[in-house]
Amino acid sequence: PPVEAPAALDALDGLAAMERQVAALVMEGATNREIAARLFVSVKTVEATLTRVYRKLGIRSRVDIVRLAAGRRAK
Repeated sequence: PPVEAPAALDALDGLAAMERQVAALVMEGATNREIAARLFVSVKTVEATLTRVYRKLGIRSRVDIVRLAAGRRAK
């Protein structure tokens, strides 16, 4: 797995286990369908989980999750 920037790790600390897993897979570039298959959940579950991740991290998109992983602040 890729090494996550400290800022990304700090941000992920406030997430539930499933939320961290989904966010980590987004950081790897996985699609919602790929995430659902890997975690054995529905695509709708992934979408709902991402919505919670966005709210908790104060971001709006998958791109912002990737920016966190790269250590750049979301705009």
